[in-house]
Amino acid sequence: MARRATTTYGFKRTYGLLETRIRKAGEARGFAVSRLLTHWDEVAGADIAAMARPVEVKYGRSGNMGATLVLLTTGAHAPVLEMEKERLRAKVNSVYGYNAIAKVRITQTAPTGFSDGQVAFQRKPQPKAKEIPDPQTQAKARDVATGIQDGGLREALERLGQNIMKTSRT
Repeated sequence: MARRATTTYGFKRTYGLLETRIRKAGEARGFAVSRLLTHWDEVAGADIAAMARPVEVKYGRSGNMGATLVLLTTGAHAPVLEMEKERLRAKVNSVYGYNAIAKVRITQTAPTGFSDGQVAFQRKPQPKAKEIPDPQTQAKARDVATGIQDGGLREALERLGQNIMKTSRT
């Protein structure tokens, strides 16, 4: 008995009809790229964020609904990231609430030496605690700015005076 070929009889799957529209809307809004770049430390975690930076999110030509996240790292961290790929993909997708990223690709670069390969993977330094000014310096700066009527200008000149006196001492 001849086997009938399965046909859709003119019907298409829903994702096939909506795929291009969803992709265009997502690319136009930059949903994946902007969120990943601005909140990378929270999304990936501090340990992975110290080793890698997101470079781009690529949408393939195939029928896959998910995109490919491209990460940039140094050669020494690549094997560690390779092992963490699936966990990282799950973290990124948990932020979006659906399978936005289908694959994670790791790109290696040299830590120094190449003009395009010089990428800083260190996190931003934590802001220093405010330094309490010396009471004598505050009094001198207040005396210098006593004749100023405008309160905002007077405070700004007091701070300027304190900074000048503080740096001239050292």
